Amino acid sequence: MKTCFKCLCAKPLTEFYKHAAMGDGHLNKCKECTKKDANANRQENLERLRYYEKSRSSMPHRIAAQAARTRKYRNEYPNRRKANAMVARALRAGTLKKQPCWVCGAAALAHHPDYDRPLDVVWLCQPHHKQAHALVANQPNMGKQA
Repeated sequence: MKTCFKCLCAKPLTEFYKHAAMGDGHLNKCKECTKKDANANRQENLERLRYYEKSRSSMPHRIAAQAARTRKYRNEYPNRRKANAMVARALRAGTLKKQPCWVCGAAALAHHPDYDRPLDVVWLCQPHHKQAHALVANQPNMGKQA
């Protein structure tokens, strides 16, 4: 057991982050208090942190790393890029119309249940789109290109 210096609650060591410089190898502030402090610090310095992250993204080595990740993804999944491009062209030409999310009715993105049928899309908002991809990724033999 250890007492957090912030909330003064006695908690098991599993409730404290490991910290090699401390005598018992754990931070003196519990995980819950540490998270609260980190979130508060982020909110207080949000503009500075956003500027910092934006400036990091323009560093040459980060630009090169992102380009390499993009190349790798495009080489691994050429059918996905082709399907996305076909949807974009169809939207511009007017042969495909954007629809609201079929789950909640919010503004939506095109989701491809099957990349081999590029214009057969389901319209999902960002949160539901992420959920759909998470469901596919968690099923065995799904979400992977054959």
